[in-house]
Amino acid sequence: MESRKPRRGRGLWKPRVGEEYTVKIIEISRRGDGVARVRGLIVFVPGTSPGEEVKVRITKVGRRHAVGEVIRE
Repeated sequence: MESRKPRRGRGLWKPRVGEEYTVKIIEISRRGDGVARVRGLIVFVPGTSPGEEVKVRITKVGRRHAVGEVIRE
């Protein structure tokens, strides 16, 4: 029997570019962007601060994170 390595990211949900979510910023990243989570996935939101609740549009989706921009209404 051969040993198998578990696949990383298998079954992981990812948002699509253009989708919109209301998120709460929980902390600041090392680069100064706000950090939120959508279904467990980290979303970086530039120009936000911890405690803010903002509506974001996803602009980029990476392997383990996404980037969103604040939607001003």
